[in-house]
Amino acid sequence: MATFRIRDLLLAAALMAMATATLTWGVQPASAAIITLTNCETNCSPTPTPASSPSPSPSPSPIPSPSPSPTPTGADSSGNSIGGLANQRFNQMITNRVLGTVLLGVNEQVNCSDCISAFGSAGSFSAGIHGRKELTNNLSLLAGIAYTQYNEGGYKITSAPIGAFALRYDFTDWGSSRPFFDVGTILTPWEKARYTRSYNTSLGPVSVTSSTNASNYAVYGRAGWMSRVSPRDEVAASIEIWQLWQRVSGYSDSAVAFNPFDASIATGTDRTSLVKIGGQWTHLYGSNIEANVNGGWVQSFAGHSGIVATVTGNGTVVPTIGNQGWFEYGGRLGFRVQKGWIVDLFANGTLGPQPVGNTIHGGVGLRINY
Repeated sequence: MATFRIRDLLLAAALMAMATATLTWGVQPASAAIITLTNCETNCSPTPTPASSPSPSPSPSPIPSPSPSPTPTGADSSGNSIGGLANQRFNQMITNRVLGTVLLGVNEQVNCSDCISAFGSAGSFSAGIHGRKELTNNLSLLAGIAYTQYNEGGYKITSAPIGAFALRYDFTDWGSSRPFFDVGTILTPWEKARYTRSYNTSLGPVSVTSSTNASNYAVYGRAGWMSRVSPRDEVAASIEIWQLWQRVSGYSDSAVAFNPFDASIATGTDRTSLVKIGGQWTHLYGSNIEANVNGGWVQSFAGHSGIVATVTGNGTVVPTIGNQGWFEYGGRLGFRVQKGWIVDLFANGTLGPQPVGNTIHGGVGLRINY
């Protein structure tokens, strides 16, 4: 009986062990069953994960190119402006000569006593002294010196000292009607000059003012006939021959904001010859007022411009100066404030076409006769 119970107990223990093992093997965690189903489908082939496509890079916006500046035209106008410079320099020669003749007594009678005069003028500023001295009964010295500055038609002259002297031979022993002769010179050895060159372009006008140095020289001869028609009147007629030179130092256009056709001017010498036919009349009113009027026609010939310009767009430009004709005039009104002392009002100028044009230079002087 005891043996049967031990055997039954061993059998029951074995059955319980088998039941426990069966339950442990057959039951899987829910999570494990889900993973098996997900990762192993038909044929157990892994499903590839699609690669993500890269986003396309944005194309850079193109930078707009700046529009090219328009190319100006106007080279021909720039080249023609060199002719304007030649006209300015011709006017300069003539004006310098007109101012210099005041120092040679152009507003005074041909024959008078020794005198000296201090003067100042406007229109073109001038201040100086001049006079005459009788060296013999027939020969007189006329001389003077002045400081001047003037401008006309686009140019300006400053710091210009003018000196002049001449010898006059008057045939006094021939009587009241007789010939006379002058030879002389006018010298301006140094002056500051500013010239303005203007031209037009498709983008607007251009005006350039440049500075340089210049000098003027002139020689002349004069032959005339004077007559004392009365104790109060003297008249005279004459013909004059002049040779003028003007030396101008080279320069280039000064810097300006817009000058596409710039120019460079070489050092050069302008020159011209002149012939003048003129006359004058001096009259004494009462005992205290003296008046003089004078004038004449001037003709230039053999003119030459010393300008040789290098102009952008034109190359070398050499202007020409044609023959010019104009009228010159002058006058003086003298008031004798006391014996030997005279206050003079005077004027001189030109009348004619450009480049000489219409000019006037007037002033006042104090003249002392001795």
